[in-house]
Formats: sequence, structure tokens, C-alpha cells
Amino acid sequence: MIEAEKVLVECLEILKKKSEDYQNKESRIKQVDYYPRGALSLMEMIHTKTTRLWSLIETDGEPNFEGIEDNAKDLINYATFLILFHRGKIDGQDK
Repeated sequence: MIEAEKVLVECLEILKKKSEDYQNKESRIKQVDYYPRGALSLMEMIHTKTTRLWSLIETDGEPNFEGIEDNAKDLINYATFLILFHRGKIDGQDK
């Protein structure tokens, strides 16, 4: 497995773990509820992660919480959600 594949597997593992927290089977909340403005909400989340990455890259030292790698993986996952939204495949999304 090439290194890029390893990163994508790590992103998938994070995506699965977070979905267990955010879309708990006992909750009425669907994934689409996190994006009230649809693709625009996802783009705002992508913008926020990108801005956070700029801040981390421009700062010396270690962050207290999520670092560059964590935020980059989130960015990959949000880009995946944007593709899924475009395809009409987000849980709870109207067809």
C-alpha cells in the first residue's frame, strides 16, 4: 500500500468513528441536518478548516489540540461529504 492510500484509510477510520458519535442511532439527527445551507454549509466548513490550516502552518510550536495532520484529514473528509452531497447521497438528504 502506498503512503497516500494509508492516509485515505486513516481518513475513512476517522469518518466512521465520528459518524458513530454525530449520527447516533438513538438520535433523530441525520447527517444532512449539519448542513442547513446544503453545499454552502459544507463549503463554509471547508473554508474554516483551510483557515485553521493556514494558522497552524504560520505558527511556530505545537498546537494544544488538533494539528496540521488532524485538520488536513478533516478537510479530506469534508471534501468527501461535498461530493456525496452533490450526488444526493448524504443521510437524510432529499432526492
